[in-house]
Amino acid sequence: MTRAAVESVEPLEDEWLVIIDPQVIFADPKTSAWGSPMWAETVPRIARLAAAYAGRVVVTRFVADPGLGGSWADYYDDWQFALVPDENPLYAVVPELADLADHVVTQGTFGKWGAQLRSVVGDQARIALAGVATDCCVIATAIPAGDAGASVRVIAQACAGSSVEKHEQALGAMEMFAPQITVI
Repeated sequence: MTRAAVESVEPLEDEWLVIIDPQVIFADPKTSAWGSPMWAETVPRIARLAAAYAGRVVVTRFVADPGLGGSWADYYDDWQFALVPDENPLYAVVPELADLADHVVTQGTFGKWGAQLRSVVGDQARIALAGVATDCCVIATAIPAGDAGASVRVIAQACAGSSVEKHEQALGAMEMFAPQITVI
């Protein structure tokens, strides 16, 4: 499938841009085991999109919540470096995108489609997704949002995966959820 260049993406009426987890912890593989090798090339694309959505930009943040229990306890056994407080520089939004948010949603789960995000955009909103990682937090937000009745557009070139292969696999999986989710 041919996907549109970020420059040609126009906001739909009443559509919100949701920038998933543009944080230091995901920005550089040299800084963090969660860093995306695709992030550096994605940041300017996200900044261009944010300008087009001025007034309707939500930035989400992942912050570890060891109190979630269950499978999260096993997860943090493997990723103990992430068990730092919210104020830790790893959880800061990258400087290039730090001032773009009209709203910020912080959550301790991969998916951000929850009460906090819905309180900003609405239950059956139109949302465009960008951010990191395509194969984790983006897909974990897109599918529940679409399933709940939101119209979701995933801006492929404004997303960064943990690898190019996993990025493409996640985009392919989300394409199967049309028309609730559209990958452009």
